[in-house]
Amino acid sequence: MASFCIGAAGFLFLTMVAGFWRVLRGPDAGDRLMAAQLFGSTVSAIMLLLAEAQGNPGLRSVALVFASLAVVSVVAFVRLAWTDEPAEEVDGGA
Repeated sequence: MASFCIGAAGFLFLTMVAGFWRVLRGPDAGDRLMAAQLFGSTVSAIMLLLAEAQGNPGLRSVALVFASLAVVSVVAFVRLAWTDEPAEEVDGGA
């Protein structure tokens, strides 16, 4: 069972490498955003597989933190990158 988990974690790592290529060469911000979401989800899955293979329950907590950070980073990116309102200029109090 441990060898299967480690093999699956290795396969997921290869998908992260493919996603990193998309981050570097993505045609627009949406592609880069999806690749970043792939990183967060994949790291969480890898941590869960390694926790099972090594019998280390602490890695499950780390996986939960990575999953939470992935969601927060996507929400922050969407709020900053895709706003419908133009930015207001600060007048300096005049």
